[in-house]
Amino acid sequence: MFRPKLLFTSLAALALGACAPQDPQAVTSAALASQVILPTYTQWVEADRQLARSALAFCQGNEDLAKARADFLVAQKAWAALQPLLIGPLAEGNRAWSVQFWPDKKNLVGRQVEQLVSNGEPMDSAALAKASVVVQGLSAYEYILFDSKPELADAARKASYCPLLVAIGERQKALAEEILDGWKRNDGMLAQLSKFPNQRYADAHEAIADLLRAQVTALDSLKKKLGAPMGRQSKGVPQPFQAEAWRSQASLKSLQASLEAARTVWNGVDGKGLRNLLPKDQQPLAEKIDTAYSAAAKALANNDRSLTELLADPAGQPVLNQIYDSLNTVHRLHEGELARALGVQLGFNANDGD
Repeated sequence: MFRPKLLFTSLAALALGACAPQDPQAVTSAALASQVILPTYTQWVEADRQLARSALAFCQGNEDLAKARADFLVAQKAWAALQPLLIGPLAEGNRAWSVQFWPDKKNLVGRQVEQLVSNGEPMDSAALAKASVVVQGLSAYEYILFDSKPELADAARKASYCPLLVAIGERQKALAEEILDGWKRNDGMLAQLSKFPNQRYADAHEAIADLLRAQVTALDSLKKKLGAPMGRQSKGVPQPFQAEAWRSQASLKSLQASLEAARTVWNGVDGKGLRNLLPKDQQPLAEKIDTAYSAAAKALANNDRSLTELLADPAGQPVLNQIYDSLNTVHRLHEGELARALGVQLGFNANDGD
């Protein structure tokens, strides 16, 4: 039986639902997931696919060392850009160590690579997946291309490293593809950051809190990655071999890539970042964070010397101090004022205890 009143009530409810304002935190979380995080994961996968192709081409004699090293640097930069976005599967189960082993305080990378190579055992990606994380990732790949003196190697020496190099390339490709596929599943991280409630987050605020925690941890890591080689944890004695990607002289470029990724989460695409969640009365804080990001980016961009060169030159110390202090400001603003403004309890930091 047709009931006009009931139909009108239903249509009115739908209209009101359509006009109801969306939760800004839900909009921001979904936008960051689809417009910032997923594209960065996709770029990481593409870089690792090229890394796998590059290892094979280099070992078959179809690519020279310069090209192999350039492909590594692209993969290293893609990984650095991903570090402020370590949320979900890649942040769990020590998977990140399978991508890059850092810090390496006892040169485990060099020692274990040489041990594995000298054993002469057959090596492929499946066997590598069962080996130590120390030899599975970019740090071991970097060691082979930059520290095993491949430019001086004869054919036999190159051949001894190549099975491991190819296996690492395949391992990184497979791991990246696995993570990305997991993100795009119906119940994966993309969905969990976009529609609430779900099995991971009761509401959008929990998702925003998780995103901010990832930012704070990453920004703290940037300080450690610069502070450790500067000697800030060793009574002022420089420790250049404690730097990330020191063999390839990519330490500061990696910091730049990570900082830029964190800044993108702050700004978002089309303004849909964490910044947009601050109310009007918090605009002074937003501007303070804008200024801090600009200062840190400028401090890194204005320097054209490697970290190793700066550490070896007394005149490099003020440059490094300026970069460190600018990163510290960004980190402290996120950890303190921004977290309070967004009502986020940060709790345990993944770097605590390092």
